[in-house]
Amino acid sequence: MQSPESLDQILFPEFTLLYDHRKNLDGIIAEWVSTITEADLDCELHYKNMKNVGSTKNFYSLLMHFFNHQTHHRGQVTTLFSQAGMNIGVTDLLAIIPNETDA
Repeated sequence: MQSPESLDQILFPEFTLLYDHRKNLDGIIAEWVSTITEADLDCELHYKNMKNVGSTKNFYSLLMHFFNHQTHHRGQVTTLFSQAGMNIGVTDLLAIIPNETDA
C-alpha cells in the first residue's frame, strides 16, 4: 500500500478492505510494542510530519499519544452515528469494565 498523500485521502473504498488492513496493522503494532524496552521510553524521537516539518519529542509521550488519539476519533464516529439517529449503545468505559466482585 502506498503512503497517504493527505489526511483526508480515502485509502480503502470498501469497509472489508479497511477491516482486513486494520487487523493486519493491529498485529504489527502488538508485535512492535512487545519489543519496546523501558530504556526506549526515555529517548528522543526525531521525525518529520506529512508537511516535512521536523520535530523532536520524548518517545514515551509520543507512544501515549499514539494509543490515546484513537479515543478522539472514536468520539467523532460516535457523534456522527448519534446525529444520524443510530443507537450506539453504552459507550462509557466505566460501565463496560466488570466489577471485581463479578469477575
